[in-house]
Amino acid sequence: MRVHLAYGEHGLPVDLPDDRTTVVEPRYVPGAPDPMAVLRSALREPVAGPPLRDIVRPGQKVAISVCDGTRAQPRDLMVPAVLDEIAGIVDPDDVLILIATGTHRGNTDAEIRAMLGDVVDRVRVVNHDARDDASLVWMGTHGNGVPVWLDRHWVDADVRITTGFVEPHFFAGFSGGPKLAVPGLAGLETVLTLHDAERIGSPQAVWGICEGNPVHDDIRAVVAAVGGVHFGFDVTLNRDQQVVGAFGGELFAMHAAAREAARELAMAPVPERFDVVVTTNSGFPLDQNLYQAVKGISAAATVVRDGGAIICAAECRDGFPDHGSYREVLQSADSPQALLDMIENRPKTVPDQWQVQVQAKVQSRARVIMHTAHLSDEALAAAHLEQTRDIGATVRELLDAAGPDARVCVLPEGPQTIPYVASELLADVG
Repeated sequence: MRVHLAYGEHGLPVDLPDDRTTVVEPRYVPGAPDPMAVLRSALREPVAGPPLRDIVRPGQKVAISVCDGTRAQPRDLMVPAVLDEIAGIVDPDDVLILIATGTHRGNTDAEIRAMLGDVVDRVRVVNHDARDDASLVWMGTHGNGVPVWLDRHWVDADVRITTGFVEPHFFAGFSGGPKLAVPGLAGLETVLTLHDAERIGSPQAVWGICEGNPVHDDIRAVVAAVGGVHFGFDVTLNRDQQVVGAFGGELFAMHAAAREAARELAMAPVPERFDVVVTTNSGFPLDQNLYQAVKGISAAATVVRDGGAIICAAECRDGFPDHGSYREVLQSADSPQALLDMIENRPKTVPDQWQVQVQAKVQSRARVIMHTAHLSDEALAAAHLEQTRDIGATVRELLDAAGPDARVCVLPEGPQTIPYVASELLADVG
């Protein structure tokens, strides 16, 4: 069986044994034949609340948040749709695009142009910087003890519009919605608190759950408390990253509707756990670094047996990355369990701890083997990871070692599809 994995920009074909392989992919839905019409409809016929054009007034300052370059958001379609909708009411000089980087690095000028096209010639674009205290405003403590610092540009705007896309998220339940304000435009202390060891360690901080998830509960509480968002605008995408649906309006109602649509697209039951799970991080731009690839690894962990193996194909052209402290933290302990112990003892002082915590939890119960063109065997070994040059050969070796009944599950689109064991879900519900 030949399976095409989402890897980099061009993909990666892998040959696997026909009789021992289960492939789990997103339910395919064709892209909208006229995506701009779908986007305009969401702006004019919102899920809840007034249309976007009825919200803005002449002379107002408008801030529009967008995902950063590690996300597959169709910014080049969504942002022009928003700008066209408010054209003739708001002066372009009063519009600001804020890239919701969270704690990621800022995007370069070339990356911003690739992300937004000629929008960069129409309105100003600014990278959020969670570590620049001068660019942040103190908003008080909200939710379950969350100290809230927000981007000054966002706070100062008269109208705040989020734009994003919704898919399952490995510890916040789903992406999109309020995450485009917090943590996307929040200060470092706020992000570290929302992603601390206790919240992420909760059994409810998993794929597909928002209500009752302590991470997402506090995100919603913070956004609601600080005035937040005047209009939310999200899309769902198919596996080809084409617009399938669009949702606009009052933030929380809009996001709830988008989540249900995304759940149908991107979650799938399997009958049992597997000895080997092959995954990806959905290809470029999502597999630019190992930090992001933890999401694909986490998706695989939902159906790998204890003591099994996960193979993750992620190009990692941006390395670990080398900016930030993720690599340093990964290499700061002798084992995944030692990393977990360190995070538990210092839950708010370990930088990038949420990604490290999720990765270490997976590695404490399964082998994790990478296939990447940009990280050496030595660099991966220092992060307690292995490397394979030939995924097909490694899968066969692992299956042979596990016995004649061993099977492999493949997630060609990585976290675009979140598998779950149906019987375990029923047991939880019961």
